[in-house]
Amino acid sequence: MKIFGLAGWSGSGKTTLVMQLLPELIGRGYAVSTVKHAHHNFDIDIPGKDSYEHRRAGATEVMVSSANRWALMHENRGDAEPDLDALVARMAPVDLLLVEGFKRYGHAKMEVHRPATGKELLCINDPRIVAVASDEKLPHVPVPVLDLNDVTSIADFIVAHAGLEESESRGAA
Repeated sequence: MKIFGLAGWSGSGKTTLVMQLLPELIGRGYAVSTVKHAHHNFDIDIPGKDSYEHRRAGATEVMVSSANRWALMHENRGDAEPDLDALVARMAPVDLLLVEGFKRYGHAKMEVHRPATGKELLCINDPRIVAVASDEKLPHVPVPVLDLNDVTSIADFIVAHAGLEESESRGAA
């Protein structure tokens, strides 16, 4: 499974770019999954639902399944947050796993940068950032800079960098 990340400061447009890249890459025939890092307490379950009540009662993991989808929720219950490798190991194999966030991990990634946010470029101090997608021209950047609004070119870059071939048969790798 090929892994490629999108990193950047909050408000830079990482999620928006992922939402644009998914149909572009899937339209090319690739099976793509995502993993997103959240910096805050989050819940995907609803109080009052059976699965929520199972977790509240102390279950470490709760799986919910239907004809349309299944979901596994895991409570850390005071344990350390798992690292990206542990999370990837739980994912089903696909052609490409897009990782949103996890900017400090060692996988190759593209920085999403908007100068209007006032944040510094991450690529200056992170050799794992192999390109930057920005809504403005960025002179003197040590990696290729792509137009944040040109999703086709960004997808082309990711496909090439990840070593995915346009002509290979699709399906889980």
